[in-house]
Amino acid sequence: MGVVGAGKTTIGTLLAQKLGWVFADADNFHPAENVAKMSHGIALTDIDRAPWLAAMHDAIVQWNRTGQNVALACSALKHSYREQLRAGDLKFVYLKGSRELVLERLRARHGHFATESILDSQFRDLEEPGDELCIEIDAAPEEVVAEIIRRLGLRRISAKADFSSPD
Repeated sequence: MGVVGAGKTTIGTLLAQKLGWVFADADNFHPAENVAKMSHGIALTDIDRAPWLAAMHDAIVQWNRTGQNVALACSALKHSYREQLRAGDLKFVYLKGSRELVLERLRARHGHFATESILDSQFRDLEEPGDELCIEIDAAPEEVVAEIIRRLGLRRISAKADFSSPD
């Protein structure tokens, strides 16, 4: 979780690859209206986010039901959003970075509907989690992923697994 440009997709994809998990991007759960708003630099409201959060919650419930491990890249900026997503054995990893670092990354990225135009609103909405794993994003993606794996005690799986620590 984290603001736009924090590296959620990059880190989530790499984490899923390292662990043999599935990767999912919260962007794919947005209704077309939300994507259009963000493409025009319009910040989403809580009402806009409601169907998005509900769709992700339903997916998380299904993943838990089938024992599928998934790295989901999702902003989950507010505590209330994280509470709406909670289902089963779910861990949040907060990818934390300064506005300056994230802005630099956003300016280097092309082709994504969410641009620097919504960055300030994302930082305004951000309620930093005090009870979740916090990882600074100023290192290379491989180092960030290694830190997540180490701090959560995760290991690669072959078929089904969980978020639990190694035996």
